Amino acid sequence: MAHNISSDPDNEINTTPPKLFEKPIHDVLGGGKVAEVLLWRNKNVSGALLFGMTVVWFLFEVVEYNFVTLLCHFSITTMLVLFIWSTVADILKWKSPQIPEIILHDSFFQDIASIIHRRLNQLLPTLHYISCGTDLPSFLMIVVALYILSVIGSYFSFVNLLYIGFLCMQALPIVYEQYEEEINNLIGHIILDFRKKYTWFDKRYLNKIPRGPMKEKKT
Repeated sequence: MAHNISSDPDNEINTTPPKLFEKPIHDVLGGGKVAEVLLWRNKNVSGALLFGMTVVWFLFEVVEYNFVTLLCHFSITTMLVLFIWSTVADILKWKSPQIPEIILHDSFFQDIASIIHRRLNQLLPTLHYISCGTDLPSFLMIVVALYILSVIGSYFSFVNLLYIGFLCMQALPIVYEQYEEEINNLIGHIILDFRKKYTWFDKRYLNKIPRGPMKEKKT
């Protein structure tokens, strides 16, 4: 005897909450020195970078320095300090100041360039695929996120936005690493609930809209 199967859309969705990242956060950030800095594995470098960016933000946003003026004043101050140091060292027979040839290693910039290059190669094809209308939930979420970002941008200056973004880069990865399970559960249930609501909305309304032939995503 045949039994009728319920057509509840909730039953057609995987009820296991998805993870925010499939890989460890260290691998997601590139797994190099940049990842170690963002995850505060080297507290001295991470703290110095945070202090330096805070000083730059303070000079540009609070003191309202112009970039050219700040660069000139910094250069003048550095040259005066070196001049006085060298003169006093010659008079008192001290060791003259030595400037290190390499302040930042090449690998640091190579890691940053590699991460940016890899993420752009992943982002651009995905945006093209979503923009073609083949993944409507992601399309709607990106449009809403961009609109929210534009509203936020109208209330903050560009320097403030850069500094807030830097603080997020310094804080969010380490917070996620320490509370990975709790964050995955929270975000996973939100995504799962959204999928259920979208499936219901899709069956109720969107499936009734005629569409053209869909193109497969290029890999």
